[in-house]
Parts: sequence; structure tokens; C-alpha cells
Amino acid sequence: MNVIEKRISELKQYRPDLTSPKDLDLFWDKTLEEVRAKPVCAFKTPVDTPYPHIFAYRVTFEGMDDTPLHAWYVRPRFARDQKLPCIVLFHGYTGGKGYPEDYSSWLMLGFAVLAVDVRGQGGETGDRLDDPHGTVKGWITKGILDKDTCYYKTITTDALRAVDWVAEQFDVDSTKIAISGASQGGGISLMMAALSDKAAITVADIPNMCHMDFGMMNSTSSLTEAAEFANRFPEHLEQVLHTLSYFDVMNLAHRIRIPVMMSVGFKDTVCMPETIFAAYNRIESSKTIEIYPFTGHWVEGFQRRKSAEFLVKALALN
Repeated sequence: MNVIEKRISELKQYRPDLTSPKDLDLFWDKTLEEVRAKPVCAFKTPVDTPYPHIFAYRVTFEGMDDTPLHAWYVRPRFARDQKLPCIVLFHGYTGGKGYPEDYSSWLMLGFAVLAVDVRGQGGETGDRLDDPHGTVKGWITKGILDKDTCYYKTITTDALRAVDWVAEQFDVDSTKIAISGASQGGGISLMMAALSDKAAITVADIPNMCHMDFGMMNSTSSLTEAAEFANRFPEHLEQVLHTLSYFDVMNLAHRIRIPVMMSVGFKDTVCMPETIFAAYNRIESSKTIEIYPFTGHWVEGFQRRKSAEFLVKALALN
């Protein structure tokens, strides 16, 4: 057994203790009831692009608060009003939804696309929620002392509403809704796999929001913000860890019932292999993980091709 094989073998057996709070499922069941009780208030507006073969729309919808959330809804012109499978895409930390034409490769596969801004970050979406406590640089520590005010709860409910909006569209095949993203987007995608009843399949590349206590201690990810918060306010360390445990994919993996593809880079110091395998090893549904021993925190073109092949085959799009 060479060192790469040994590393893979060790990680596939890595099962750290869960940090689940006793009311984890109760909390999420209640949250999901609240999300479902509020109709998705949204509108879409056509936008012009230099690309003649796509239809593009700006979608604006409300989060659970009154923050207007923004997304692109993009379709191939050749499909007109035909019902298409749709892939809902979430970007990495500090990013944004970009431009409609950024998603052309998915249109060529026959997908519609909803590309969603994560609130407060690098897109066009702001954040009207108050800060109940001081924070450190970034967004992760906003509301971190309470599960109900935590930024992770807010972006998760935002994502649920985006998926719900897609499922309501007349030109979307609501049985073939895929969720995907990388890093932060991968973590959100896994949260949708665990919580949304509309998602059919998920691709989560180098996902964050997994084994977050380990990430706070060891990674160079956005969780360094939580670590700095606990360093600045050491009296709140236990509460920070408790709050994060509600949003840790490792603790929610038992709720995932749909097919999942994940990817991992062994040289990734942002979303470290231990954090990814801690979640992956506890998923009980159909799953696969693509391993890249020499890759850091990025997604290679080869993995994007593997993801496309996975989704086309699973959704029977050939």
C-alpha cells in the first residue's frame, strides 16, 4: 500500500464523534415548517446578454426576512417553454452569481440554471438582518451566539426558498432539480440534500460547513472567523461551538436521502479532507466521492466533467 492509498483508507474510516445537539431534528423540522408557511414572493425580469442562444432573467425573491435576494434564471433558447431539469447553483465564500453566460455549459447539456447570490457577499444581494452582537471581519460570526440568529441559518433558509421557487416554475421538471456548488456552495448544496424535499440529486465539490469544530481549529477557511470570534470573546467558545453544531453537515448527514457526489483535494487547507470525509462517511444514501491527491482548494476541469456525467446519467438526460 503506497502513501496515497493509505491516506485514502484512513480517511474512509474517519468517523469523529457527532456534535449533534439534542434538539437538532426538532429545530430543523420547526424551521422547515416556517419556510413552507411563507409563500415565495418573487418576480423575474428578462435581461439582455450578448449571447443570442440563451434566455436570461433576473429573479428577485424574499428571504425569511424582507431582504431581497437576487439570482439569475437562465435557459437555452432551443428549449423554449419545454420543461427542463434545473440545476440550482451556489457560489463560494465572498463570491457572487456572476453573469448569466457563465452557465452556458449547463445549458448545452439541456439544463435550466438558477444561480443564486448568497446574501451579503460579493453579488448584488444585501442583508437587512441586524447584528445582535459584535462580529469579526466577514459574515460567519453574524448572530453566532444563537441558532436562530446565526448567519448559517439565514443562508440555509434563503437557499431553501430558492429551490422552492424553481420547483414552482412551469418550465422546470420539478422531479429533476439538481443542487450544486463548491466550497461554501458545496456546504449549502449538502444542506439542501439534507433539508429540501424538492432536491433530487446533489454535487458538492470541496464542501465547507462540515466537521466545523475541526475546521475552526485547523483550516484556513471562513471558519477562521469563528475561531477569531472565540479568541476575542473566549467566554463564548462553548456557545459558538453549540450554535455551529446545528449547521454542521456531519450532524445532518442522516437526513440525506438522495444521490450525492462530492469531491476532495488532499492538499486543500481550506476545506480539509478530514472535514469532508467526516460528513461523507455518515451519508447513508447513494454516494460517490472523487479524490484528487494533489489538488488544493479548487475544482479542476476534469471534476466539472465528472459532475456533468454524473448528473446526466442519474437524471437520464441522454
